[in-house]
Amino acid sequence: MKAIARITILPVVAFLLASVQASAQGPAGAGAAAAAGGGSSSSSHSLNPMKWIGKKEAKPTGDAPVANDDLDKRLETKLRAVQVLSDDTTLKDSCAKFLQRVDCLAALHASHNLGLNFECVKSNVTGVRVGGDTSSCRMPEGDKPLSLAKTIKLLKPDADAKQAAKGAEIVAKRELAEAGG
Repeated sequence: MKAIARITILPVVAFLLASVQASAQGPAGAGAAAAAGGGSSSSSHSLNPMKWIGKKEAKPTGDAPVANDDLDKRLETKLRAVQVLSDDTTLKDSCAKFLQRVDCLAALHASHNLGLNFECVKSNVTGVRVGGDTSSCRMPEGDKPLSLAKTIKLLKPDADAKQAAKGAEIVAKRELAEAGG
């Protein structure tokens, strides 16, 4: 009789232990940490010691709009030589609202090649109205940023916008690479 009781009780005990262990681990699947009340990355009570250390500021890359004055000077010289940038304008001022220098260079080339107002191109590509010279610019609804190709299409519907944007972007990338950016 004792042998039968042991055989019946052992699987029950094993099942109960497995159930307790599984419930201690919490739910599985997507959102398991949140469902279990677990760590949000913004929690001030993180147990991860790496989160106790402050994050370092990201270093500017060569493609950031104002990352380095030497690169700007080299690019300004080249852009002035091909009359893309006027003598009274700096690259730093021209690229002020752009996230990437290469995007600014492409916008400069596209506006020069197609005879577009650079301030209009800049306003459309960045989504930020710049300068007082944009009152006559065609702007997208909601002032949302547009790609360079869509900006060209908006400002000069008869142009081959995709080809013009692609050409300007290729030239911009090449100039940036040649200048050491």
